Amino acid sequence: SIPFLILIVVVIPLTRLIVGTSVGTVASIVPLVVAAFPFVARLVEGSIREVDAGMIEAAESMGADALLMVTPYYNKASQDGLIESFSYIEKRVSTPMILYNVPSRTGVNILPETYLELSKLPLVNGVKEANGDISAFSKTVALCKDNLNYYSGNDDQITAFMALGAIGVISVLSNVAPKVTHDIAQFALDGNIKASKELQLEYLDLCNALFCDVNPIPVKEALCLMGKDVGRCRMPLSPINEKNKAILINALKNHNLI
Repeated sequence: SIPFLILIVVVIPLTRLIVGTSVGTVASIVPLVVAAFPFVARLVEGSIREVDAGMIEAAESMGADALLMVTPYYNKASQDGLIESFSYIEKRVSTPMILYNVPSRTGVNILPETYLELSKLPLVNGVKEANGDISAFSKTVALCKDNLNYYSGNDDQITAFMALGAIGVISVLSNVAPKVTHDIAQFALDGNIKASKELQLEYLDLCNALFCDVNPIPVKEALCLMGKDVGRCRMPLSPINEKNKAILINALKNHNLI
């Protein structure tokens, strides 16, 4: 079964000291800590110059259990380029890697056949799949089988992905409704797809509301509305507008979260 809480610590803009502090603060109390890096920690217009081993080492030494590695962005790598590039990174780290495929943000999509090649790398442990393509995900699981651990990257597709072989979700919804998110996944792991589906559909409006604006604008606003003052997003992300705030408030009230 999955841990009740998987914490993602985003370290791209941080110094080595802050990376170590961020990971170390939570590593002793959270079952699984994943340090989220860009494709490489030092980028110049999206291309490799060097791996910033210092930040990765800081995360590893302070208790990070895995590294969440997003695909390259801006420079749109070919599938051969993805294989070459992730292989380059894999040789220079010592912690399991979870590949993060989110083409809506990066403009790059990992194809099932590419996953098959990447699954042969010893430290490529899993995939956070956020391309929303159920057919492609099915093909990936058919090709790679148990050589990868699969996580849904979309809260509105947890049940569907887990019915096809995913073992959990790396989630936005869990920030505001952690037990609900856990239960959707746990029901699916237990083989109770009907219960997982029912809970998934019950909270579909909240899943959608948390993406009524660019993530993480809505989830930070939701936490503030729930009495957890996490502040606003840094620029270039703006505060949520009144129209989207109303959508968010309605969904939170619908589930008695405010």
